Amino acid sequence: MAKENIYQSLEIFYEKIDQCPLRDRQFNFFELVYVISGIGDHVVNGNKIAYSAGDLFLITPNDCHEFNLEGICEFMVVRFDEKYIREYQWKSIDHIECLLYYASHLSGSVLVNKDDQQMVGLLIQNLKKTTEYQSVYNEDLTRHLVNAIIVIAARNIAVMRPRNISSHTDNRILQILDYIQEHIRNPKLLKVEAIAEKFGLSGTYLGSYFRKHCDESIQHYISSYKIRLIEHRLSFSDKRVHEIADEFGFTDESHINKFFKRHKGLSLKGYKTEMNH
Repeated sequence: MAKENIYQSLEIFYEKIDQCPLRDRQFNFFELVYVISGIGDHVVNGNKIAYSAGDLFLITPNDCHEFNLEGICEFMVVRFDEKYIREYQWKSIDHIECLLYYASHLSGSVLVNKDDQQMVGLLIQNLKKTTEYQSVYNEDLTRHLVNAIIVIAARNIAVMRPRNISSHTDNRILQILDYIQEHIRNPKLLKVEAIAEKFGLSGTYLGSYFRKHCDESIQHYISSYKIRLIEHRLSFSDKRVHEIADEFGFTDESHINKFFKRHKGLSLKGYKTEMNH
C-alpha cells in the first residue's frame, strides 16, 4: 500500500472531481474533508459510509481511505500533522490529539450538531475564498479559519466520547486512552501488561489509577469501546461478520459472537436483525 505524505504542517486545497484521485493510500497526517456538493460513499479502513453535502470527515494518521463518487463532487480538503496540533496553544482543549483520533474509529461525519454544521459551512466558504485570492495576512487568516473548524470538530467528537472521559482529565490518562484508541484493533497491545509497560507503571497500579480517573476498569473500558465500534460496523458498513472479527483481532466468527453476546446479550446477527426492525 502506498503512503501519502505532506510537506508542510498545514495544506489546504479545493477539488471538483468525478473520481477519487487517490485510492488504496495510507496517510501519515490528519485530513479534514468537507463535502461542498455531491453524493457517494466514503470508505475508511474498509468501512463504507454514504456522504452528502455538509458532511465533514476526519481521517487520522495511518488510516486508509477513499471516496466512491456518484457524479461530480466538490470537496474542501485540509491536511495537517501532529506538530501543527501540538504547537497551537488550545486554551480549553487538553491533549486534543486524543479527541481527534477517536473520530476515525466511528468513520462517519463528525458534525452531529446542526448549528455547527451551518457554522462550518460558512467557515469553509471563507476558507475557499482565501485559497482563491492571495492577499496580505492570508496565512494568518487561513490558520484562524482552520483552527475554528478543528475546534468545532473537536466539540462534536467530544459528544460521541464516553461520558466519563473529560478532556480535562489527568494528562497521562488521556495518553493511555489515546494509546487504547490507536491500538483497538490489536489485542496483544491492549493487554494490561503491555499498556503498563508502555507507560512505565505496574499492572496493579494501572488498574487502580484508571478506575480512579475513569470510574470503570480498564478492561471494561476497552471492551465497551470495542463493542461500540462493532455496533458501528454493523449499523453503517457492509462488512461481514468474519471481516469485522478479523479487523478487531478475533480468531473467528465464533470468538467475536461470544464476546458480543457476553456484553450485549445477543449475537451479531441478532443485533443486526433487531436494528433493522
